[in-house]
Amino acid sequence: MPPDGLFDDSADDTRVAIMEATYEALVEYGYADLTIQRIADEFDKSKSLLYHHHDGKDDLLVDFLGVVLDYFEEGVALREEARADERLRSFLGAFATEDAGPSEELAGIVVELRAQAVHDPDYRAKFTRSNQFFRQQMADIIADGIEEGTFREVAPDRTAGFLLTLANGAMAD
Repeated sequence: MPPDGLFDDSADDTRVAIMEATYEALVEYGYADLTIQRIADEFDKSKSLLYHHHDGKDDLLVDFLGVVLDYFEEGVALREEARADERLRSFLGAFATEDAGPSEELAGIVVELRAQAVHDPDYRAKFTRSNQFFRQQMADIIADGIEEGTFREVAPDRTAGFLLTLANGAMAD
């Protein structure tokens, strides 16, 4: 079952149903064994409706990936009034801790889809955009921490890039 809030219930019911079916099929079969038919088997409407909304498996999965990455971006709630070290700890915890991080199922799906980015520019573009978002968020927190005297002087963007790499690795653990 997908995590609460992953799919926007106020959106088009058919799109939500397609995304939920895709999630369930990915959990059951993984990327390598996923087919449109397996997604259709999880979908309570016709297989042709999948093709009405998407050109094929990869088009559907790139759309699905966008939804998942948007969910992660929206899930990063930062208390602007908190000190930078508290904000950074909270931010990084959202990637890796069992209580706050993604479910094991969802993390596995993201890892499998990230592997596709090596060869597919559409997947790569989604991950690049999302990584830029998270890197900028962390760089801003680090810059705030330097300014308030909580962090020592470092290059915020480079440090954020390093921390993002660690966070992505922790999510894949």
